[in-house]
Amino acid sequence: MTLISMFDESVQQFGEKPALAHKPKGGTYQDITYSEFGNTVDAFSKGLNALGIEKEDRIAIISENRPEWAISDFGILKAGGINVPMFSTLTPVQVGYILNDSGAKFICVSTKKQLDKVIEIRDGVETLEQIILYDTSEEDLPEGVIEFNEVCERGKEIDELDIHVSEEDVATIIYTSGTTGNPKGVMLTHSNFLSNYNACKSLIHVSATDVLLSFLPLSHVFERLGGHYVPIFSGAKIAYAESTFTVAQNMQDVSPTVMLSVPRLYETMHDRVLRAVEAGSPLKQKIFHWGVSVGSAVSSAIQQGKKPSPILKLKQSIADKLVFAKLKTVTGGRLRFFVSGGAALPQSIAEFFHAAGILILEGYGLTETSPVISMNYPDKWKFGTVGAPVPGIEVNIAEDGEILTRGPHVMKGYFNNEEATTEVIDGDGWFHTGDIGVIDEGGYIKITDRKKNIIVLSNGKNVAPQPLESQLVQSPYIDQIMLIGNERKNIAALIVPNFDALKTWGGENEVDTSDIPEMLKTREVQQLIQKEIRDRLSDFADFEQVRRFVLLEKEFSQEEDEMTPTLKLKRNVIMEKYADVIEGMYPEEA
Repeated sequence: MTLISMFDESVQQFGEKPALAHKPKGGTYQDITYSEFGNTVDAFSKGLNALGIEKEDRIAIISENRPEWAISDFGILKAGGINVPMFSTLTPVQVGYILNDSGAKFICVSTKKQLDKVIEIRDGVETLEQIILYDTSEEDLPEGVIEFNEVCERGKEIDELDIHVSEEDVATIIYTSGTTGNPKGVMLTHSNFLSNYNACKSLIHVSATDVLLSFLPLSHVFERLGGHYVPIFSGAKIAYAESTFTVAQNMQDVSPTVMLSVPRLYETMHDRVLRAVEAGSPLKQKIFHWGVSVGSAVSSAIQQGKKPSPILKLKQSIADKLVFAKLKTVTGGRLRFFVSGGAALPQSIAEFFHAAGILILEGYGLTETSPVISMNYPDKWKFGTVGAPVPGIEVNIAEDGEILTRGPHVMKGYFNNEEATTEVIDGDGWFHTGDIGVIDEGGYIKITDRKKNIIVLSNGKNVAPQPLESQLVQSPYIDQIMLIGNERKNIAALIVPNFDALKTWGGENEVDTSDIPEMLKTREVQQLIQKEIRDRLSDFADFEQVRRFVLLEKEFSQEEDEMTPTLKLKRNVIMEKYADVIEGMYPEEA
């Protein structure tokens, strides 16, 4: 079995059922059936062949989520090529690095904006022969650029392709977004993906009745497997969000039954709910907190394998109508569950949503593991963990606490980088994840931090920043945080406050909010944040306490190269950018 044979089976089985849906600007969602999907993939693959693509040629994609991305992926594979996906937020220099490192022969681009990036650097990419543009253009295209539709038209004139693709062939080279250094190209085979697909499908039921809203980048392996291969091979429908800024509206448009996201979405939804409650009357606040307490009691009973009592179920019914109905409506009203990955999900967020009757299933994996290593699933889950290992793989904890895994999900290696490959895959086949964690008595994995993120204080104490940061961002007044303190006497923090929440608080406490930088310096705001830190870290050891902090005037962002496309902080970049600020928090050590 290959990704192509699985795709062909779905096309044959689900025929006229909607496979993909997209929303043109100013329009409504339009469906593409499995038959139409399959025909276009065939035409595109043959068009690639006509343009000179041969077995194992690399073809890059830089595009937002849209039907052409899905068509290109299967078309590339069907032509025997290797898909090299890229985040649409990458700079021209980053695009040039990946094209050169992968030796890409073609690249597919979505818009003129993405085309301009490639045009800027293409003279420095010797292997690049052709650029394929998804959008139609009324302008004359530069030499070496052809429209997607033209490629498909050429393909329609060609007979069947005589290309054999095996399960051990490389299907994709995904460049890790990386928080340090140049990205490495992870080679994943058809077999890697299919082993992971089968493991996940045995735990989570996705069928032809499901609708998924896709907004995480398809260039990320989490969305590639869970929001692309799983639904397509299951006969489900994928609706593409217009952008990351329209997710709320698009949930209303398509009423998804399953949705994948990183924790940031759930944290944002949670914060908005709490802010709306705080703005309400004392009676509304009282009803809300009563509803949460009822939902929490129901959640607790379910987690213990008990059935809620008849009285509790009655209270739950009332709480749903008075408190949680609006939240469920925001998700489209049909959601079976959310799936969370890419970063740690605060346990309190998962517990809040479950109290509201919405289950968030957290999983864990890496690009190098195709990606899933462990997951919670509807019949077995434990908040605060990333679930148990999926079937067919092995997981072990090394002496230093690092999580190791072995099995058919582990990558073939890093492209053209044997040295880096041998650094992470040992002689016994164990892949070293770089994550620190434990396996509890129930077999659930709990991640404590990244190995390279561990802070070693000058007194030799080790501090894992992730649990502290996860606790602190639950404050309504803290939006983003990065702890520092390596080789220092104590822990300090760079904090991006929740500016809206601070403005509301300031208005209620006679603090001038007209000038944000000046507001952040006021004694009242400084004391508020200090109290939030003290209260939320009360259960942590003395050496783990945050002794100093600075409130930053703007949030960390991808545009400033402070975050990866999957919204992980680039700690080294931030440390360098705010070096003077950090030194100012340790004047006695200067």
